[in-house]
Amino acid sequence: MAKRHIVITGANRGIGLSFAQQYAANGDKVTAVCRNSSKQLTELDVNIIEGVDVTKAADLLRLKETLGDQNIDILINNAGLLIRDEFGEFDAGSFRAQYEVNAIAPLRVTEFLADNLSEGSKVILITSRMGSMADNGSGGHYGYRMSKAALNAGGVSLAHELKPRGIAVALLHPGFVQTDMVNHAGDIPPETAAERLRQRIEELDLEHTGCFRHSNGDSLPW
Repeated sequence: MAKRHIVITGANRGIGLSFAQQYAANGDKVTAVCRNSSKQLTELDVNIIEGVDVTKAADLLRLKETLGDQNIDILINNAGLLIRDEFGEFDAGSFRAQYEVNAIAPLRVTEFLADNLSEGSKVILITSRMGSMADNGSGGHYGYRMSKAALNAGGVSLAHELKPRGIAVALLHPGFVQTDMVNHAGDIPPETAAERLRQRIEELDLEHTGCFRHSNGDSLPW
């Protein structure tokens, strides 16, 4: 079977690094995109494109030019930002920063790399159940929840946009993962999250494009 080309943003650590490790071990061709590489990433047999801030159009243009006409089989928009905020201490700047990284950037990355996608390609948006209205039973995390809800809305529109081209889109929640983002307070390690997410990616088809799923396979409410 021909090697697939997997492009992963935020690939230098956490879930993104685990994706890179697992896809590389599977024999796939991996392009790891990040702002700054890491020792663990450089140890892998992958193509690293660093110095890419997914919120900056100039960096995304350079990413597009570096990839050239390479086809992308799976595009994983994994880069994310979590800033804790509390009512009474809102910081509009932190809200905007999370919105830029979590909601706008994944759509812009996909837009810039749209010509590299073809029939059968898949676009993965790593979101969070914290963006669900129905699932919000605790409140808090205003900026993060709002940005992920916006990503979910954009992801559904993207699924409609790309379906005629034979490209499926999924919004996937990794679970509560032990990463730097949550000070390693999660329930599962990044490698488990990546393994589960890879299963969901394999299952993804056009019939289920635009789905919102937990890495364990459960469908999540909007």
